[in-house]
Amino acid sequence: MDETVKITLPESDIPRYWYNINADLPAPLAPVLRPDNYEPVGPDDLAPIFPNAVIEQEMSTEREVEIPEPVRDAYRQWRPSPLYRARRLEKALGTPARIYYKYEGVSPAGSHKPNTAIPQAFYNKAEGVKRITTETGAGQWGSSLALAGAMFDLDIEVFMVKVSFNQKPYRRAFMESFGASCIASPSDTTAAGRAVLAEQPDATGSLGIAISEAVELAAQRDDTKYALGSVLNHVLLHQTVSGLETMRQLEQVDDYPDKVIGCTGGGSNFAGVAFPFLGERLRGGPATEFIAVEPAACPTLTQGKFAYDWGDTGHLTPLTKMHTLGSAFMPPGFHAGGLRYHGMAPLISHLTDLGYIAPRAYGQLDCFAAGLTFARAEGIIPAPEANHAVKATIDEAIACRESGESKALLFNLCGHGHFDMQAYTDYLAGKLEAETGPSAEQSMALSGLPGV
Repeated sequence: MDETVKITLPESDIPRYWYNINADLPAPLAPVLRPDNYEPVGPDDLAPIFPNAVIEQEMSTEREVEIPEPVRDAYRQWRPSPLYRARRLEKALGTPARIYYKYEGVSPAGSHKPNTAIPQAFYNKAEGVKRITTETGAGQWGSSLALAGAMFDLDIEVFMVKVSFNQKPYRRAFMESFGASCIASPSDTTAAGRAVLAEQPDATGSLGIAISEAVELAAQRDDTKYALGSVLNHVLLHQTVSGLETMRQLEQVDDYPDKVIGCTGGGSNFAGVAFPFLGERLRGGPATEFIAVEPAACPTLTQGKFAYDWGDTGHLTPLTKMHTLGSAFMPPGFHAGGLRYHGMAPLISHLTDLGYIAPRAYGQLDCFAAGLTFARAEGIIPAPEANHAVKATIDEAIACRESGESKALLFNLCGHGHFDMQAYTDYLAGKLEAETGPSAEQSMALSGLPGV
């Protein structure tokens, strides 16, 4: 009997193309709109903040987009990442389910985020950009772009959501070690930040505010562009390198997932593992189920409205149709900082609306409990964000135990929790709160949606 635990691929099997699910959508995405006249945006509208190659990928409907060789060469530092069969977790749960997890925590930054940070840095460098501004929540994206900036000799300026800036000092140190600067947001560096501080001097920040600050600075200088770590089409495209590898790895053990699970804040890691399999379903392949898991305190997919909204709090971005809690929504400071965003990727929102993705929300106490169950069985402490996917996977495995079904469950373990030990310390000491859905704040924020 095959007892394989770690399923690997050689460097030669790093994918040569990213997969673009836009080519297989049963209905096209709603267009991105200019906020001044509600007309569809064109390349010229995006040129002040993105390089041309990224704009082309954002608007592409080609099924395969070639990965440049310098990007594949950088990927070789950690890709292909391993796929694990969670045999010890299966035994601990007493489940007949076959549990697999793609482990993206082996990257130099400890998460899946370098999968898009590397190509975005490459494209900016190729077009003569000197500096990139960005935002970060928990610090995973800021860490990854700092790493990419060092690889391609770019100055990186990161606006980090203030509550995470204070919670996670080692993430700040990581960014600064690679030469990036890290600023707590909201800050007095930008007009957008000063406007928030004028109204709320003690504001703990949000990804929407940090995006406003980063976009504002990028638009002011010709040598500066902006980079986003989730939500947008080109980001989700770059992340599919993970799911494409997973397909080859599962072929080695002659298996295929019945369910694919990922945590969702903006949608990048869920899309990375799920979209290649979802594309096969859209083309007539197996009827795999897809579960997107979010925090109950920021329930974008499960409680948000599918509508046009700004991607940032300062209303500097175009309007996209997505599941949203409202651009003014200020999430509470729960520890999964990478999932504290008011909106969701338009592609994931669209596919959820069409019924291909089933969203689910959990509270942070349940997620930390699941993370420790996983860690004590598998030996890897997950990031707080990844704990949401772990929780859903454990629930599905227990359902298999109760039904007697042996289903294949695949989830993306998108990062390790080595920079998040204070969160685990607080959980073990009983100091974490049981966050609930923010109904009053949510209603207020949704009242400010644009009248499209």
